[in-house]
Amino acid sequence: MLLYAPPACGVPARRRRPVTCCSAQEAPAALSRRDALSLTAVALAATATPALAVRRGGSLEERRAAYMRFLQDLDARPGVSVPDFPATASWFNSGPLNGRELRSRVLVLDFWTLCCVNCMHVLPELAALEARYASQAGFAVIGVHSPKFSSEKDDQSIRAAVLRYGVTHPVVNDSGMVTWRALGVDSWPTLAVVSPTGRLLSLFSGESHARDVEELVSAALEHYGDLGLLTSVPLPQALERDKDPRTLTSPLSFPGKLAVDAAGSRLFISDSCHHRIVTTDLTGRFLFAVGGATSALHDGSFQEAAFNRPQGVAFDAARQLLYVADTENHALRCVDLRAQRVSTLAGDGSRGRDYRGGGGGASQRLNSPWDVALLPSGDVLLAMAGTHQLWRYAASDGTLRAISGDGYERNLNGKDGANTSWAQPSGLSVSGGSVYVADSESSSIRVCDLATGGARLLAGGDALYADDLFRFGDVDGRGSQIRLQHPLAVAASVEDPRIVFIADSYNHKIKALDLASGEVRTLAGDGRPGLQDGCPGQLSEPSGLAMGPEGQLFVADSNSSAVRVLDTRTLQLRTLDVSTVPLPPRARSVDAAPSDAPPPLDADAVVVRGAAVGALQGLLKVALALPSGFHLTEGAGSDFLVAVYPPLAAQATPRAGPLSLDTTVGFSRAPGAPPALLRLTCRVFYCQTAAVCLFQTVVFDLPLSGVSAGGATQASQPLAQVLLTAAVTPPRLAAGRIPEL
Repeated sequence: MLLYAPPACGVPARRRRPVTCCSAQEAPAALSRRDALSLTAVALAATATPALAVRRGGSLEERRAAYMRFLQDLDARPGVSVPDFPATASWFNSGPLNGRELRSRVLVLDFWTLCCVNCMHVLPELAALEARYASQAGFAVIGVHSPKFSSEKDDQSIRAAVLRYGVTHPVVNDSGMVTWRALGVDSWPTLAVVSPTGRLLSLFSGESHARDVEELVSAALEHYGDLGLLTSVPLPQALERDKDPRTLTSPLSFPGKLAVDAAGSRLFISDSCHHRIVTTDLTGRFLFAVGGATSALHDGSFQEAAFNRPQGVAFDAARQLLYVADTENHALRCVDLRAQRVSTLAGDGSRGRDYRGGGGGASQRLNSPWDVALLPSGDVLLAMAGTHQLWRYAASDGTLRAISGDGYERNLNGKDGANTSWAQPSGLSVSGGSVYVADSESSSIRVCDLATGGARLLAGGDALYADDLFRFGDVDGRGSQIRLQHPLAVAASVEDPRIVFIADSYNHKIKALDLASGEVRTLAGDGRPGLQDGCPGQLSEPSGLAMGPEGQLFVADSNSSAVRVLDTRTLQLRTLDVSTVPLPPRARSVDAAPSDAPPPLDADAVVVRGAAVGALQGLLKVALALPSGFHLTEGAGSDFLVAVYPPLAAQATPRAGPLSLDTTVGFSRAPGAPPALLRLTCRVFYCQTAAVCLFQTVVFDLPLSGVSAGGATQASQPLAQVLLTAAVTPPRLAAGRIPEL
């Protein structure tokens, strides 16, 4: 019986298995059987009615009417009230918010925890929702941080995550999981929609609920707006990024991973939140950077290229190539150091839902690749954190395939890849025919046989129960007594093949695993987050490791925004001097708001990618072609929204408005503007005469090339005329019929 399950975060809904009751030692908090059953009933009561009332395949009118009936029905009967947040809870991006500030608003509460990659997938969807309703003070998103790991209760760690992921809505540290329990939440991520009277309207667990949440929010704003229950006063803000000048002046911003070119004495740093790859010599002296002007998916020269929070890097010395896990672009990139150009080997910027692979290029979508490692064959191994698998890129034909992991989030060690499960693998290190894996959500170090895809547990985690992802702590030793906490990186020693170094990230330590004896011992870090040199010194969530010459271990000390060097012979820890590393162009402007890459696209969206435009100004003419006999649904609210990434790179007029079949949008740019992406999203509601009404999202992505700061001005350039065309095709139209509803 499922009593209480704050389980594997974000297991795909269609693949998810039940999680058994957690013990007091395994779960963030223990519940009595009566409390657990009560909370399960609360969750079921809050979520069953919307699911039954609104059919996903229904027409717009049917779904909208169903949501309105659902809201009216809730108003007429008792429901679940959302309690105030704990009075002592810490807040980020705002002062404490309760009662008076939060009532009179439709709220989306985002229950998340900073370790969970699935929670990160939801953030762009929430950002898009906030942008759509930015003009409505009666709507707000509140992040409710509900920790899995003990380290995640710490204010400093949460604040770092808010900065790292560019979160601008208010976030509360519900360290005791009080609100989680009160609403019967059972997994990360979960979105709770709350009425302006404090009633729970619905819970959405897991990913891929963007459309459902948006439709419920839209209906709630209309319903409660008609009742006069919405405020016109916006929530007060006090953004974390404005409180610490180091976020604007640090040469590095939350570096994720590292790679060393021993022969060339170079260090490659994924400067993740500056969206670039920085190269220094081994003393920290700046050599060059790739990307950083914006967060986007752009190929081209080192200046033109763009990444989005890249993580893993792997260096191929023979071919002078640097492979990059471009994590939030969901892409595998290649930096050709000889040609000084960047290309995309797989991924198109959208999160994939593929558990097998077999394709290559833009058509092969990936899901949050977190690390990469070069294999002796010249192929590249990927830690696919988003699908809990290991994938292999074949250099010979450019294809990618899953080689280990069935997609379930577990700590299951099988004889081959199909009978093995991983739990957000985040760090890789190859040695011979084996690859060592930092399996972060199971808090374990495991080894994968490259020939079979099978796995063995080496240290940490639960050796007996594969679904237990709560066996964590900070205990050195041997065998079952070893406890780690969300390790993010491993590195096989180049001096002693028996040793594997571990970034025990949430314990803020560097440890060593002796493969011969099975013993784990701490080398650096006293367990407290900080930036202190010496022995043992202090680190703050180290997330990347790379072996250098003479026993030097380079460490990406992520939350310190620094690179550290551990002498593995003397165990002295020092900070690498990277003061010569310049800020990226976009970070020099204090006025430029942080900008993330475009949010992931819905799998059902029609996506049209245009050719790059280099003009300073122009007109975009949208031409939508509907099938014969179809027309835009009157009164349904077909509309368009223009977004630019980064926002200051171009201006669009109008930025939003009602959609017609020949909508025109103007754009303009200033000389010196960086490369950007203009995304025009159309929501198309269309009907067949005397038949069913349908909905389709059409997205036009138009790359804008970088513009020279000298020469032409807007006045001296003619308007560029860009025609954007798309055909809207109903499902199964080719088969001669419209789907039954």
